[in-house]
Amino acid sequence: MSLPVLNKQVISKDTNHKIPVTEKVLQFGTGVLLRGLPDYFIHNANQQNVFNGSIVVIKSTSSGGVDEFATQDALFTHCLRGVYNGENVDRHFVNSSISRVLAAANHWDEIVALAKSEAIEIIISNTTEAGLVLDENDNITTGVPNSFPGKLLVLLLARYQHFNGDANKGWVILPTELIPDNAILLNSILNKLATINNLPTDFITWMNNSNEFCNTLVDRIVPGKVSDEEMQSLQAKLGYTDNLLITSEPFALWAIESKKASTIEKLSFAKLDDSVAIAPSIVKFRELKLRLLNGTHTFCCGVALLAGFETVIEAMNHKGFKQFITNLIHTELVPCLVSESISLNEASTFANKVLERFANPYIQHKWISIALNFEEKMKMRNSFLMDTYAAANNTTSKYMSMGFAAFSLYMQKANNVTINAADFCNNEAFVAAVNTWTKEIQEKGMKNILEA
Repeated sequence: MSLPVLNKQVISKDTNHKIPVTEKVLQFGTGVLLRGLPDYFIHNANQQNVFNGSIVVIKSTSSGGVDEFATQDALFTHCLRGVYNGENVDRHFVNSSISRVLAAANHWDEIVALAKSEAIEIIISNTTEAGLVLDENDNITTGVPNSFPGKLLVLLLARYQHFNGDANKGWVILPTELIPDNAILLNSILNKLATINNLPTDFITWMNNSNEFCNTLVDRIVPGKVSDEEMQSLQAKLGYTDNLLITSEPFALWAIESKKASTIEKLSFAKLDDSVAIAPSIVKFRELKLRLLNGTHTFCCGVALLAGFETVIEAMNHKGFKQFITNLIHTELVPCLVSESISLNEASTFANKVLERFANPYIQHKWISIALNFEEKMKMRNSFLMDTYAAANNTTSKYMSMGFAAFSLYMQKANNVTINAADFCNNEAFVAAVNTWTKEIQEKGMKNILEA
């Protein structure tokens, strides 16, 4: 017997499921990260009668269509799987936060009309790093602009004109592209594009002063489309087919930079979940992610590859490797992060979440993928940690130096690249420790060292 396709009729028996009527958000992008993070928080708030608003999604790219969203009434299943606070999580729900999906190429007039809606208060985007660029040839006066900033500028201008420059009609703009200071970058591109297109000074002033461009940081692993075999298994369990189904880890973080009371009020979904943080500065969240999540990945990558582990979960299931990464993050990395803005408790709590995330049995994250741009990652993420630890301690690091030695050996073996530790950390004791570890790894083998 064939299974029905997920739509409103399929979930109609769930009388507790709330589908909001009022459209409050314009979202640029249909990708899994947006659906797995911002849309997740908005859906949860709607189900608790807090935000009470839906999302109109704008599909900017020409690839793919919007037919699947139309067929499924813009509903999709979200499967949360992994470990969270020491407990195994394996649950699913139907996300009903999206009201409709409009293709910019086919529905541009309808999209521009949404800029004149009283109810629309929030703009969310994830157009990837390549989307936050200035296209000086973008024409915003006729047709559909090519770039995301061009499209957004048209909508801002339409809103300004419709409401006669009312200072209270500005938007909260939340770019989630993985770029530091993403909102500052977006705002600067919009200003340049407005100048190129000779837009009125009064409009540019309104754009900058009546809209709040909030820097954000997002963090959640939302893998791409699941395999056909896994999809069949999930859909048999669900009792319907869903071509928009997504999976994610339980952990989530959305840090939003703002100190305006009006913005906090509009982002009411944030009050229900500690995983959404609105703060005057999000620097500490960026540091925690960069040093304890990304930095740990980078320090451990060479160790795992030399030991013969293919995936992160395979390494985490090895007692010796798990002990190495636990000691690395808690005894050496966490102390380097403690400062006036980051407490020991905050750093330790984040570190424990990192270890849980690495141990997620549902995510097959390959070390060879983590090793891409290895040298650049080591310098950007970990030079600070190596220098900070060396300056603060009388003894040299044991685990950072071991991780660096493994990185150096891997780079020599895989890429024929010679690494000089002194180029990454100027502490002589650290360089000496790296040399000692290098000889030991060469003599004993990485797997044997972990199992000793």
